[in-house]
Amino acid sequence: MEHFAAIPIFVAVVEAGSFSAAAERLGLTKSAVSKRVQQLEAGLNVRLLQRTTRSLSLTEAGERYYDRARGALALAREAEEVAAGLQGRPQGLLRVAAPMAFGRLHLSPLAAEFLRRYPDIQLDLAMDDRMVDLVEGGYDLAVRIGNLPDNRMVARRLAPCRVAVCASPDYLAAHGRPAHPSELARHNCIHYSYYRGGAYWTFQGPDGEIRVQPRGNYQVNNSEARRDALLAGLGICEMPTFIVGPDLAAGRLEAVLTDYPLPPHAIHVVFPQRRLPAKARAFIDFLDEKLGGDRPLWDSDLPPSVLSSQYGERP
Repeated sequence: MEHFAAIPIFVAVVEAGSFSAAAERLGLTKSAVSKRVQQLEAGLNVRLLQRTTRSLSLTEAGERYYDRARGALALAREAEEVAAGLQGRPQGLLRVAAPMAFGRLHLSPLAAEFLRRYPDIQLDLAMDDRMVDLVEGGYDLAVRIGNLPDNRMVARRLAPCRVAVCASPDYLAAHGRPAHPSELARHNCIHYSYYRGGAYWTFQGPDGEIRVQPRGNYQVNNSEARRDALLAGLGICEMPTFIVGPDLAAGRLEAVLTDYPLPPHAIHVVFPQRRLPAKARAFIDFLDEKLGGDRPLWDSDLPPSVLSSQYGERP
């Protein structure tokens, strides 16, 4: 038990990337930080860090220990807030996970305003398209788009996630406009390699569901990169309107197959407990104020054809 006090120091070293940077952050000497980490490794009887003169990296055991230690520290901070009676005042470290494109396009621009409104909060925004474990990662909440398979999480719906199959006018002029999902087989489909619904695009036709396996010469794990490829005339792709809404409104991209709606999705904020710290509740309410509603800002100028192609939005 005596080595538990070294856990925050170990986590600080990993997050800072070096002993010297962690020492500066913690207000300790570099030698003191190094000694505490060595004591932690000795107490666990395992090496957590690989050290060279130029770099510092986690061992396999260190990676597993860090993931759990970071989550444990987050829970400890929450316990301190409760014990100190700080639930009513938004303050402290707030760790938020979000998909890369949504985070960069819609959360990052709001960060400064949020922190001006709540100056006692320190916001740690982690943007990654991989699904993270909130508890193990020590996150207070996450923005999730699409299906919510983890029923351990509490979810609050923020906005619909409208989706359009689209391409540039130049691509459609050169390759034609598909009239049925089956015609996508002869088009260059740009594929999202992190797509969690499987390697299929699913449409709703008059006689039921239509599944199409997209094929093409480009796949990428970032949606803004997919948008770049669309604008360059490379092919066709299904895209959320929170990324391409302005392009559809301006005519830089055109929606196709609007008579075949795509499955409905939504944007949620999820969190691991029903009793939220004040800092997390403040952030969720702020997002709802800025981005919430059935017609979020990025959908405000969508062409009628795109709106009418969504589930539940046909006239």
